Amino acid sequence: MSPLLEVRGVTKRFEGLLAVDRVDLDVGQGEIVGVIGPNGAGKTSLFNCLSGLDAPTAGTIRFRGELLAGRPDRFTRAGVARTFQNIRLFPHMTAFENVLVGRHCRTRVGLASAIGRGPRFHREERESEARAGELLAFVGLGRLGGVVARNLSYGDQRRLEIARALASEPGLLLLDEPRAGMNAQETRATADLVRLIRDRGVAVAVIEHDMRFIFGLCDRVAVLVQGHKLVEGSPAEVQGDPRVIEAYLGAPTA
Repeated sequence: MSPLLEVRGVTKRFEGLLAVDRVDLDVGQGEIVGVIGPNGAGKTSLFNCLSGLDAPTAGTIRFRGELLAGRPDRFTRAGVARTFQNIRLFPHMTAFENVLVGRHCRTRVGLASAIGRGPRFHREERESEARAGELLAFVGLGRLGGVVARNLSYGDQRRLEIARALASEPGLLLLDEPRAGMNAQETRATADLVRLIRDRGVAVAVIEHDMRFIFGLCDRVAVLVQGHKLVEGSPAEVQGDPRVIEAYLGAPTA
């Protein structure tokens, strides 16, 4: 079976800076794949290419066999969703309204029906509202739908961003440091949530600096260093690779 996501030779240059250097990466159906590396390794630049925020300088990205290119909305419609290292919610909207925004790409109502608020408009509106409520409950925010996003705790804002991403009905979810700023209990809850998302049939790729979190969660881990992929393998293989130790400690192992 072909991988859900196939990344081949993806390169991203910013003038004289080579941020991503000919990276190959696969994510299979039902997998959780981690992407780690020192600061400045190119992890977020890679995710920006995989979500359409930045166009690769070279290389190809295929999702479900189809070549992906263009604006972020095309990636979203194809089935790729993401969260961000710095939370990007609509702070003055409620949690429920934030999730409804994520449903927009899956509505099919035409302009005439939307203006006239015909039967199809009301049917899709009810479906979107029901789905938003389900997703808030799924991430543990079922009782907080009416709370303005900026008034939620940091951990709840992280979960809300995941719920909004899931509202687009993705086949692949990209998580950029999902447990940043969380305590140990919140970190465990986030790992459990990612596994539940995978169990619902959504593949996950995740960037994270917390090695314990990554190695305890992922099926495979890829290590980026200075934009290129240094090594990829199971958590056990990556943890024991002397090249990874050297990349993080800055000196070769004895």
